[in-house]
Amino acid sequence: MYLFGNEKEILKIANENNIDITRAKIENPEKSENYDKYVNSFFELRKNKGMTILKAKELLLDPVYYGMMMVKENVADGLVSGSIHSTADTLRPALQILKTAPGTKLVSAFFLMLVPNCEYGENGTFIFSDCGLNVNPTAEELSEIAYSSSKSFELLTNKKSKIAMLSYSTYGSAKSELTQKVIKATNIAKEKYPNLDIDGELQLDAAIVPQISKMKAPKSDIQGMANTLIFPNLDAGNIGYKLVQRLSNAEAYGPLCQGISKPVNDLSRGCNASDIEGAVAITALQCQTM
Repeated sequence: MYLFGNEKEILKIANENNIDITRAKIENPEKSENYDKYVNSFFELRKNKGMTILKAKELLLDPVYYGMMMVKENVADGLVSGSIHSTADTLRPALQILKTAPGTKLVSAFFLMLVPNCEYGENGTFIFSDCGLNVNPTAEELSEIAYSSSKSFELLTNKKSKIAMLSYSTYGSAKSELTQKVIKATNIAKEKYPNLDIDGELQLDAAIVPQISKMKAPKSDIQGMANTLIFPNLDAGNIGYKLVQRLSNAEAYGPLCQGISKPVNDLSRGCNASDIEGAVAITALQCQTM
């Protein structure tokens, strides 16, 4: 594992907190023997987009850009950032340097939610998407988010994903452009990915509570047992995950990324040490599967 920054400062913090980092390597972009090599590689990668050597030198002093180049050069397998960077400042270099995964149309972000003492989902385990990146996805984009999220859920839990396309309406109980988008997204996903267990549009209670599902959506394929929740827009997703996290004392890991060619994961700037530890462990698991 690599840590980025000033070696003396990192060691000082580790010693003050009795943290053993002897198995980690400390990389300081300013003093790295690979700095010039990465600057030149980054310049070549982006020169057709207006990149200059001077600008490349400036950007490669940023540990996120430098770390992305290490992943690009296969020196590192994945990257975790975000505790002191915005999501945009983490994902921008990822897309510039690593690009999207083959066959991927959309990069999206999800949270792995672990809700204590919860009978719903997969014994309290859920994926919430997209809670960190796509502001107002189209129906086509929502279908891609659903597909990517199903793969992420199955990778991280080794359980079958059951996807609910969330709305304020269940099976036409209300009608608007918002509900029609979710209905269209569900139909697209069913047509493109017939092996998915997916249903929508569903209100949250009809999605995760079997008794409510029997009342509101008796013919639902997922029967109120959804574990992968797809929100109609970023407003709903971001508010939803934070409500669950704060009101139920849930563990919320993310925003984790899907659709980038190498594992790159973000953190909320309100994260704690346990959040970082969890994101690193998830990233390591993603790296192993690649």
